[in-house]
Amino acid sequence: MQRTSPPNNPPPFEAILERARWAPSGDNTQPWRFEIAGSDRVVIHGRDTRADCIYDLKGHASLIALGALNETLALAAGEHGYRVTFARRKNTPDNQPTFDAWFQHDAGLTADPLATFIEKRVTQRRPMKTRALTQPQLDALTAALPAGYRAVFLHAGRDRFRMAKLLFRSAHIRLTTREAFETHRKVIEWNATTSEDRIPDRAVGVDTMTRKLMRWAMQSWGRVRFLNRFLGGTILPRIQLDFMPGLRCGGHFFLVADKPPASPDDFVAAGRALQRYWLTAAKQGLLIQPEMTPLIFTQYTRHGIRFSDSQPAATRAARVADELESILGRQVCDQTLFMGRIGFGKIPASRSVRLPLPKLIVTSTVAVAQKSHDAAA
Repeated sequence: MQRTSPPNNPPPFEAILERARWAPSGDNTQPWRFEIAGSDRVVIHGRDTRADCIYDLKGHASLIALGALNETLALAAGEHGYRVTFARRKNTPDNQPTFDAWFQHDAGLTADPLATFIEKRVTQRRPMKTRALTQPQLDALTAALPAGYRAVFLHAGRDRFRMAKLLFRSAHIRLTTREAFETHRKVIEWNATTSEDRIPDRAVGVDTMTRKLMRWAMQSWGRVRFLNRFLGGTILPRIQLDFMPGLRCGGHFFLVADKPPASPDDFVAAGRALQRYWLTAAKQGLLIQPEMTPLIFTQYTRHGIRFSDSQPAATRAARVADELESILGRQVCDQTLFMGRIGFGKIPASRSVRLPLPKLIVTSTVAVAQKSHDAAA
């Protein structure tokens, strides 16, 4: 591939960051801003959403997203002949992880083929085909993972049914807990096919009638409670969002580390591994949807962390934890960092896009001010 930057010139930061911004993040939160800090360095100012998102336990989901960003940035830089070395600043707050990305030109560097699929990687929330993945596809996915990680893959009909039931049960917590409602109401953009900073409602994965009912209900917690109490409001969305997609797919995968994660860097490394896995799936013509809520509720339960004022939610979460462990086993469950479904299907017409690069690039002064604002909030 032709390189656009000669060895003695600074890296084409804007071209690289333009592609890096397509990294995945939970609910399209994009927990990063970029500061071009010199001729060979970019500072990545991270933040996590634990303060206002039930699904970001201890900031782990945001750290995984930042890891995916780092991997995407490295792939994009490689297209221009640059290697990138990342260093997390140890003196930054846990909820504001900051990374220095150092660029070094390498005349012998060959662009990674996965870079081609950065923008093509999407999330498919609707049912897929139940066609089995081929052995070469499974082998390619396995080979995509770096040392220290493996993927557990469940694809038999019985396993898909067990997973569909687990997702159906976990969704009941998600749809009847006020803390989750507060997250959902902020991350959906209504009457939208694309969204720069949220999930467009047409990408959620429900039919038109259910989408209209959801939009009405999401105006207030009182409406959600009324719908759930008197109209069986969780049944239809759980079937459409969780049970049927859980059945209709090629299988479910679990990204498992050799050792349980113990530090922020472990979650960042997992995000880099995940992005390579997801891009390899895109290269193989496969689609993925994250299925993180059972894992997150399991972690809340096993660590004794209260995530809701609702006691029924805690009771249901404990049952979800037991079911997930019965499927995976306790050790694998403790070492799982990500889970999702995978399979063949149509490329979704509606998707989350990203904030334009000018909104993601900050100066040092702006970055410090933003961090102070976030800390105060």
